[in-house]
This record gives sequence, structure tokens and C-alpha cells, in this order.
Amino acid sequence: MTQNHTSWCQSAATWRAILFGYAPFVFAAHLAWEIAQLPLYTIWTEGTAGEIAFAVIHCTVGDLMIALSALALALIATRSGELAEWNLVLVGALTVAIGLGYTIASERLNVGLVRWTYADAMPVVPVLEVGLSPLAQWIAVPLAAFWLLARRRRSAPGGELRGYRA
Repeated sequence: MTQNHTSWCQSAATWRAILFGYAPFVFAAHLAWEIAQLPLYTIWTEGTAGEIAFAVIHCTVGDLMIALSALALALIATRSGELAEWNLVLVGALTVAIGLGYTIASERLNVGLVRWTYADAMPVVPVLEVGLSPLAQWIAVPLAAFWLLARRRRSAPGGELRGYRA
């Protein structure tokens, strides 16, 4: 680490990008995904409207916490600096891997404890015994978020992302 290296967590511009760009995007994308995949869980046919609404909100807030934690762990692991200096491919790949790892563990645990159950319509990955939809969610949503970050970074002079000014 050089003397001039600014850690990601010390950069106001990076925090703005995370809090006003990455977090709202992943929250909205996970919310849409959670709603779209409801028919793949038995709560869709067996739950009350209140239970379904609670599940969507609970899962989406959980998804946001997982997404932010996975990103932070990836940034720590890569010793990333300011956003303009991120290796987006490496940080993105680690973020996806961490999110997928958590999802596999969580789905296996929660389905095993019967906190939620898959409907017959849910395709299940045989070796993992985990639903395909949550796995796809934790690939697609972070990749879309990193694509958006890369696009905004490429179009911004000096790597400062447009649209992330508080």
C-alpha cells in the first residue's frame, strides 16, 4: 500500500456511489426479483396477503444487507481504494461469489428448517438442492449493478461517477 492510497471506506465519493447508486439499484432489483419469484414458493398459494407482503419486505431488506456486506467483504479482500481505482471485474466476481455462497447456505438451511418451501414450479439445482431462481438472482442482480457502475465510471471524467453527488 502506498502512502497516497485512499481506502474505499475513507472516500466520500465512493460512499456516495455505494449509498446513492449501488444500494438503491440492488434494493429495487432484488425487490422486483422477490416479487417475480413468489409463485416459485408455496407462500404464494398458502400465505395470506399480509404474510406475502412481509416475506417480500423481509427478503428484500435481507438481500440489501447481503449485497452491501458482500460488496464490503470484496472491497476489503481486494484492498480497494476509491471507486475510480476499483478492479470492477475482480470486485464484482468476489461480490457475486460471496452472495452466492451466502444464498446457498441460507436456502439449504431455511428450506431444511421448513421456514420456507419451494413450490413444484421451482427448478432445483440437483447437487446443491437449492432453487435455481435465488441462485440466478445472486448472479444477475450484482452483475447488473456492476455493469451500471462500470458504465457510469467510463462516461465520467476522471473516474468520478456522475449522478452520485449528495
